[in-house]
Amino acid sequence: MNNIPMTFDLSGKVAVVTGGGGVLCSGFSKTLAAAGAKVAVCDLRLEAAEAVAAEIRAEGGDAKAFAMNVLDIESVRAARDQIVEAFGPVNLLLNGAGGNNPKGSTTRDNLTPEEVDELEKNGTIEGVKTFFDLDPEGISFVFNLNFLGTLIPTQVFARDMAKTGGNIINVSSMNSFRPLTRIPAYSGAKAAISNFTMWLAVHFAPVNIRVNAIAPGFFLTNQNRNLLLNEDGSLSPRSEKILGHTPMKRFGTPEDLDGTLLWLADDRFSAFVDGVVVPVDGGFAAYSGV
Repeated sequence: MNNIPMTFDLSGKVAVVTGGGGVLCSGFSKTLAAAGAKVAVCDLRLEAAEAVAAEIRAEGGDAKAFAMNVLDIESVRAARDQIVEAFGPVNLLLNGAGGNNPKGSTTRDNLTPEEVDELEKNGTIEGVKTFFDLDPEGISFVFNLNFLGTLIPTQVFARDMAKTGGNIINVSSMNSFRPLTRIPAYSGAKAAISNFTMWLAVHFAPVNIRVNAIAPGFFLTNQNRNLLLNEDGSLSPRSEKILGHTPMKRFGTPEDLDGTLLWLADDRFSAFVDGVVVPVDGGFAAYSGV
C-alpha cells in the first residue's frame, strides 16, 4: 500500500514572501508558517510586514519582517543577508510583489467612433482616459513592478538555491490567459510572469529548482477595491460583469489559494510539477459566456 502523506509539512524550510504585507501575500505567509516553514515576510512597507509577522508569531509560527524593495537589487541582497543570518539558507521563494497603477489603465472598455471624433476635435475627452492617453511611465512602472519585481528577487535567492535545490512560486493572474479590459499594463505584465515562469523552470531544472506559478482570479484586495465596489460597498458594474462570468458566482478569498500554494510548496506532493501556471479563479477562464 502506498504511503500517502495526508498533511502538508514544511518543517525545516525557510520561505521568503515578497509583497508579504499585502492581502493575498499576507495570507500566503500565514499559510506557509502554519505548515511549519520559517517565513521571512518581506515588503517595501516594513510596518506592514511586521504586522503580518507578529500575527504569525501570535499563532505559534516562526516569522520575521524584512524591508525589501524588489526593484532595487541592493535592497534585495541586503534583505537576503539578514534572512540567512536569522533563519539559515532559503529553500522557497514566493514572488508575490506586484500590482497595478491608474496610469497604466484606461477608463473605458472600448474606443468608440464618437470618442475618435471628439479626440480629433478637442485632442482629449474630459474625464476619460483612452488608450492614447496612457502614460508610458505608468506602463513602465506596472511592468517593472510585476516582471522585474519577480526577476530581481529570483536572481538573488536562486543563486544559493542553485547549489542545494529549491522551489520558486510566482504569482501570475487569470488575466495572463485572457486580458481584461482597461488594464493593458497589468495584463501584459502578468502574461510576462507566466511566460517567465516556464522559462525559469526549463533553465533551472538541471540544478533542481522547481518554478511554478499561481494565477488567482478575482479577489477583493486594497488595489482593486475601488474598481469592484461602489462607495456604499455595493457591487460596481464591473463586479456585476465579473460575477456574471464566474461560474461559482463569488469573489475568491485568500483561503481559496491555500491548497494550491501548499501543494506546490511541499515537494512530497509536487516533486514532478515544474513550469505550470495554475488558475484559481472560480471557473472564470473556463466559461465562454454562453
